[in-house]
Amino acid sequence: MTTFTFAPATREQAKARIGLQGPAGSGKTKTALRIAQGLAKGGPIGVVDTERGSAKKYATVPGRPDLGGHEFGHMPMDTHDPRNLVQAVRAAEDAQIEVLIVDSWSHFWNGRGGLLEIVEEAGSAKGSGGTFGGWRTGNPIEQQMLDALLNYRGHLIVTMRTKGDYVIEGKKVTKVGVKAVQREGAEYELDVVMDMVEGTATVTKTRYEPLTGLVVHHPGEDIGEVILEQLGQGVDPVAVFLDELRAEGLTYQGALEIHGRAERRGLLGAPAAHPVTGEAMPLGEAIKAVGIALRPSAPAASSSPTTPAHGTRKEDEAPSPARTGSDAISPQMMRKIFALLKAVGGPEDRTERLRVVGLLLGHPVGSMNELSFNDGAELIDTLAAFDGDGGRERFAATLDKLAAEFTPAA
Repeated sequence: MTTFTFAPATREQAKARIGLQGPAGSGKTKTALRIAQGLAKGGPIGVVDTERGSAKKYATVPGRPDLGGHEFGHMPMDTHDPRNLVQAVRAAEDAQIEVLIVDSWSHFWNGRGGLLEIVEEAGSAKGSGGTFGGWRTGNPIEQQMLDALLNYRGHLIVTMRTKGDYVIEGKKVTKVGVKAVQREGAEYELDVVMDMVEGTATVTKTRYEPLTGLVVHHPGEDIGEVILEQLGQGVDPVAVFLDELRAEGLTYQGALEIHGRAERRGLLGAPAAHPVTGEAMPLGEAIKAVGIALRPSAPAASSSPTTPAHGTRKEDEAPSPARTGSDAISPQMMRKIFALLKAVGGPEDRTERLRVVGLLLGHPVGSMNELSFNDGAELIDTLAAFDGDGGRERFAATLDKLAAEFTPAA
């Protein structure tokens, strides 16, 4: 019998779920990219573009930094079956996209091949029951899309077109505002909703106090940073699970239950560390390692544990090559280093980048995965010192000096 209990409520750290809605040309795409930069903190940004490639107008031009622009991965999508968006979200997770932008989410509602077309086609089939029967087909597809978007491991920004909303009173038609081209109430799934009009954003819904009633012209990275700060005001759900794994008296069954809850939350692939050894690994692998050690009559946990899963559930994907040791550099630090290197004009070529990192640390580096936590902290501090006017020139001069010092005399 299932037991229902209440536990003390705590705010958890989370990822942003943002909606930008407005008519065509109101600045939704540009605003989404600017906010994404504030959220990404140097991590990759991806755009699912249903607007005939319009997002690429805001991309950088190779060799022309004077033109500005944004760096992002681009995925054009000409047909708008919501199931295609589900696949796009999975691709973004595989690519570890920090901020995913769907521009425009409206097309998956009323675009070519979108949900309304699916419902209409299903409802027109003989014996289907018309539109009502068509929604029996459409509703599960829409739910799959919502689940994929809302469970996305990174930050999410969706744009939605708006249209006039009218009411009819007798013979009088009155415009009462605008509504998003999406299912009624779609905004309830989001944490922040901004109405865009000619580049000006008005926050019409937010769960974050600093944004309440905010009106800002051409919102930028600072909005993303405010949201990021609010998202961090809480407990890390991954840390909560790791604390449970360290609890005295934990049983094998308890580890199974933790695994199930983490799976339902979509956190099995979240970066974590073994609760005892500190070895970097996904949360799912950490739970498996602890579970195996607790399993009755099971051998001690190895570095390649198998899944303490329910029934015949498939084993999770093996983690990518891990940086071993409790002092391993974190993915967040690595992204920060890449961003700082880029800001000071560091090389994009992998071999040359490793040479530069080696010069800054004073020892050869064969792979970024070899770096320790202390190495990462030292690199971040060193690179941050070149921020500001003339930073690129000072950085280049420093590299030349280091290269001369480390080059053996002829």
